[in-house]
Amino acid sequence: MDPWTTQVTRPFVLGPQTVPEVTDETEVARRPALAALSAIVHSESPRAAAILETVARGLASFAPSATNYWFEVVEVGLEDTPSKENWRKLMQNVITHFPGHRTLFEEKYLEGKAEGEARGEAKGILRVLEVRGLAISDGVRERITTCTDLDRLHDWLDRSGTVERAEDLFVEGSPGS
Repeated sequence: MDPWTTQVTRPFVLGPQTVPEVTDETEVARRPALAALSAIVHSESPRAAAILETVARGLASFAPSATNYWFEVVEVGLEDTPSKENWRKLMQNVITHFPGHRTLFEEKYLEGKAEGEARGEAKGILRVLEVRGLAISDGVRERITTCTDLDRLHDWLDRSGTVERAEDLFVEGSPGS
């Protein structure tokens, strides 16, 4: 046997028995990494909701960049556990530290939300036209899918059930307008 040890490996296993349940916001402020691990490791515990709420409130006390970083760490760590949806709902309430002040973070969030709504409306319009058997040219498809005006898209969706041709969506005074 060689008298010199060149490497020693000691496994460190994280699990419910080795990571405490963080339920105190001051602990989250002092040890955010432990709090994030607690939320992840105890994600299937009966106390998971309380842990997640505490961790979310505690992380919200950090600077926005740190808050966002730890929120994402927890979200990724939760993988496909039942707690992930709960965590995502908690994160929706902590989008910004200054709601209503149109900060860059809030604006980017709202832009993304509006873009998602517009894509959904466009898909709905195209689906109605397809189900009705109307021909949809590339030009019509592009005009619908690139539109970001939600009021216009709502109008087109309403009219998509009554127009005779897909192109008639864009004509003022056509049926349903």
